[in-house]
Amino acid sequence: MRPVIRSSSLSRIRWALRNNQERYSSTLYSKSRKLLIGVNQNQALVNTNTDNSSLYSRLSIFRGLSAEAVEAADPATTRLTVSDVNRKGPLVEYERRINDGELMTGDICQIGALRELQRLYDELVDSVDTCRLDRYNTSDKSSRSRWFWSRLMPQTSYSPVKGLYLYGGVGTGKTMLMDLFFDQLPCTWKKQRIHFHDFMLSVHSRLQKHKGLSDPLEVVAQEIAHDAILLCLDEFMVTDVADALILNRLFGHLFSNGVILVATSNRNPDKLYEGGLQRDLFLPFISSLKERSVVHEIGSAVDYRKLTSAEQGFYFIGKDLSTLLKQKFQQLIGDNVVARPQVVEVVMGRKLQIPLGANGCAYFPFEELCDRPLGAADYFGLFKKFHTLALDGIPVFGLHNRTAAYRFVTLVDVMYENRARLLCTAEASPLELLEKIVTISEAKSMAPRTSSRSRKNDVTELCVDNELGFAKDRTISRLTEMNSKEYLEQHAITHNL
Repeated sequence: MRPVIRSSSLSRIRWALRNNQERYSSTLYSKSRKLLIGVNQNQALVNTNTDNSSLYSRLSIFRGLSAEAVEAADPATTRLTVSDVNRKGPLVEYERRINDGELMTGDICQIGALRELQRLYDELVDSVDTCRLDRYNTSDKSSRSRWFWSRLMPQTSYSPVKGLYLYGGVGTGKTMLMDLFFDQLPCTWKKQRIHFHDFMLSVHSRLQKHKGLSDPLEVVAQEIAHDAILLCLDEFMVTDVADALILNRLFGHLFSNGVILVATSNRNPDKLYEGGLQRDLFLPFISSLKERSVVHEIGSAVDYRKLTSAEQGFYFIGKDLSTLLKQKFQQLIGDNVVARPQVVEVVMGRKLQIPLGANGCAYFPFEELCDRPLGAADYFGLFKKFHTLALDGIPVFGLHNRTAAYRFVTLVDVMYENRARLLCTAEASPLELLEKIVTISEAKSMAPRTSSRSRKNDVTELCVDNELGFAKDRTISRLTEMNSKEYLEQHAITHNL
């Protein structure tokens, strides 16, 4: 729906169009907004209020924000105008959700991230034509023509707008903020929001399809850019050497095709793939990422995912609880329903064997899902067909089952991304499951053991692994949230249960 423009603003638009002899088109609003900013810079266009900073300077009228958040934004003025009320973007939507009780009172750290997201939103709206964001702005014929010639004659077209890389600790609201930003963007834009694991699976699948070409990565990047100029990647975390080795060239092609990246991560860009194999080949990607994106840290001492109600009885601690788990599993699928082995197809022709499945619920012993050579592709395939997983016998993780720990972390990430439900038995609480996994810096800072415990025992108990160590808190937090009343209610809504 086209925005409503004031009569005074409309007269200025007509004046600008008449003097510049521009043809009225479907993109009138975005073009005229730029003209209003540039035509009379010495005049105060009070009625239009297009200055980005004005939004932030009036943050003090937001009732839901804490005093600290207001002061951090800008206490210079408190006046609210009509155009503020009509303004769109993630910062305005954030305030609406606070006032409606959907979110907690504003967090000063989240406000800083929202200002960056609002900055990006405003720049994208102003540059929608230059960035080629609107998929319906050009005819299908001309679009196909550019697509054809881009394959024959490589072109470079960096976006005039920088993206955004948000990073911070567990539970700081990174995913929520990115989704809030993404949902405010017009549905006609070439945009995509996807989990990083899922994105890389898609890339490898495309590479397989274009195998044999001189530079399949260039073709893959062109395909991605053709569908999504704005690419939002959640949970950017590089642990796979195959991913690390192609990211620099892949994003080099993506950025040169005008792609704008918005990413969330637990890691500072300089810490990505730290200690990984052949990391020197990965370092140019970090430089490119920092050049094409604004890097912003979200700092918070609050884990919002743990601010939920008490456990709902889906996480059972102890050994030899298989009979209990199968009873609970039967209750979920229905007393008169018989679960049977099933097969799920995943990417690149692979198939995953399901020991027992019925009515959207799948049952697995832990060993069959995390002690076998499975990965994110298999887990995504699983949760495209099943909304609930009954997992029997999650062990305490350490040095002896490091590989299983990696798979379990990935499994939890994929489940959380798909809002799946977990019914499980485990040897310990979420915190205790991963207690023996530490980062290198944590291992160095640990107090020396007493003489009653040998150094040999210390080594066998601890798993010193940077990537697992950094992923640990996220996994603990997500396991905690996935067993909360709020999460289970959202799961029911998402899957129409």
